Order: sequence, then structure tokens, then C-alpha cells
Amino acid sequence: MRANIQKLGEVIFIFKKKNLLALMTLVVLGMVLAACGGNGEGDGSASGDGGETYNWKFVTEEIDGQVQYEYAEEFAKRMNEKTDGAVNIDVYEFGGLGSETDQVEQLQSGTVEMAVMSPGFTGNMVKEGQLFALHFLFPDSVETTQQILNDSEALNTDLRELYEEHSISPLSYWTEGAMQWTSSRAISEPADFEGLKMRTQTSPLILESYKAYGADPQSMSWGELYTGLDQGTVEGQENPIFFIGDASFHEVQDYMTISNHNNYVAMTTVNTDWYEGLDEEMQSTIDETVEEMQDWVFEEQKKQNEEYLEVIKNDTENPTEIIELNEEQRNAFREKAAPVRDFYREEVSTVDGQILDKLLEEIDSSGQ
Repeated sequence: MRANIQKLGEVIFIFKKKNLLALMTLVVLGMVLAACGGNGEGDGSASGDGGETYNWKFVTEEIDGQVQYEYAEEFAKRMNEKTDGAVNIDVYEFGGLGSETDQVEQLQSGTVEMAVMSPGFTGNMVKEGQLFALHFLFPDSVETTQQILNDSEALNTDLRELYEEHSISPLSYWTEGAMQWTSSRAISEPADFEGLKMRTQTSPLILESYKAYGADPQSMSWGELYTGLDQGTVEGQENPIFFIGDASFHEVQDYMTISNHNNYVAMTTVNTDWYEGLDEEMQSTIDETVEEMQDWVFEEQKKQNEEYLEVIKNDTENPTEIIELNEEQRNAFREKAAPVRDFYREEVSTVDGQILDKLLEEIDSSGQ
């Protein structure tokens, strides 16, 4: 009996020893697989051929087919080609990861690495960025405006530094085209705005700009805007023509005023810590691609704005009266808008309007 028990004990010991070895083998194998495969998120992970692979998220404020989304798709394609497939970027359209403000928070936290965002949704965080809401600030020429956005030290150095205090690095600024008004009643002079429920972004300065015309501005996400216009919750809005047409806002608005009162400026942004953690070669590849995309996106917005103007003009099922302001009419709005610059300097700016004043000097030197 004792011999049988002893033999049983030896069997159990051998079984445990073999299973321990098996367990250790599985653990080591798992570590090797994790090192070779990984999920590729963050700065990079080893690929099967010994190189690095990168999987990044790129969020936009627009949907498939619109300028921001097409920009991000083209950017992703170029980065993939330049790195021989090492960089893979997932592009998210508006709503894919939340609202505009959700996307700002995701970029700050590093949940996403890249984003196209408009300063209007960061105005409460980086107050200086609200200068883009000033009407009649940039030249009438969209092409000249784009050149100023490319070259401006006020924007690309001074304003960028303020964003980086919030873990956001703007790598470039670019226009999506001149802004126009749509409305439920005709707008050809400032008095026409009196009491109009005007949808705006969350920037306090945008609100002030429309108060200067006598409007009743109300902030609202664009995801709610079509319904808001249809139901009369808001009665007007501003956007480039391509956006008005693609989002079908003209279907629920009777008038579109060609005012060219502003440019819709977007920023190509990255999470600061993530970007600075990349090696110099990868940073250079990103910077090079960002620079290339400036010309590409200018042509893309131009094409889309021209095409959608024709779509709106020829939509006989949803006729929209188009009002083109002459220079005298635009000057009447320009006069009302001018004092808002002082409001910006005194009530908004944290640096006494220094960035705005530097930008104005750059605009003056452009000859426009």
C-alpha cells in the first residue's frame, strides 16, 4: 500500500513539473508574439521584418466626401506610401468618435493622434484662436488668404505656442473657402439680421460678431443644424458653399447671401507629446506631407465650392434665392464688424491683442 502511494506521489510530481514547464513556455511565447505583432498604436511596434509599424487615428469635423475628410484620406495615403506601408492611419468622419468638443478632448488626452479642427470649437480653451471669427479680417482673395495662413509667424509660431500649452500642436492652417450666409429671410444689410436666430460655433467672439449686427446668436453642433433650421430652432447659419450644399442646408433655407465676410479656417493638429515623441525622421515625413497638402487642399476646396454653387443654383425642387452683395453693401457690414476687434483685444485676448496686431501687419504687407 505504502509503495503504491509513493509511486502515485512520483506521478503527481512529474505531472506538475511538466505543466509548469508548459506554462512557462506559453508565457515566453506570448511575450515574443506581443513584441512581433502588437497593436501598433502609439509611437510604433516591431513588424515581422524587423521594421516599425504605426497605427494612428485621424479625426475630422466633416463627413466622407467633404473637404476635411478628403484631406485626411489623402494625407493618410501619402504617409502610407512614403513609409512603404509602415504608417497606417484610420480616418474618422464627424460623429465617428463623438462631437467636435469630444474630438478636441480626445486629441488633448492622446486618445487620437491627429485631428482637423476649426478654432471655433477651441475658442474657450485658447482664447487667441478666436481671432478667426473676426469678420472681414482676411483679404477678399481666398488665394491670398491661403498664402497668409501658410507664411504667418503670428499664427504658425505665436498662436501655435499657446495651443501647445494645452497639448495641441497646429501644424498648419488652411482655408475651406469664403463663408456665406443662409437664412429664412433675405439678408442684404445689417438691419436684416435684427432678431434673427443665428447658429454659431461655441466661440464667444463669433457670438459677439453677430450681436454687432443685431442678431440673436445661438451655439449649436453642426450635427443638429439641419433639423434646427428645418424646425425653426435657428433661422440662419454661415459656412462655405460646399458645406451648405453637401449638408443640404439650402433645402431648409430660402436665401443664400454671397457675403464673403470671412474664411472658414481649419487646422491640421497633432497631440503635442505624441508628436514630440516621434523620431526626427518621422516628424520630418509628417511635416513634409503637411506642407505638400497646403496646395492640394486649396484646389480641393476650390473645386468643391464651385461645384456646389452650381448644385444649389440648379436645385429646382428646393429653390434658393441667391443674393450677391455689392461692395457698398459689404462695407455696411464691415463698418458694423470693425468694433468687434476692440472687443477681442479688451475682453478676449490674453496678450492684449498682440497676435491679432501682428497678423494685421502681415495682412497689410501682403498688399491686399
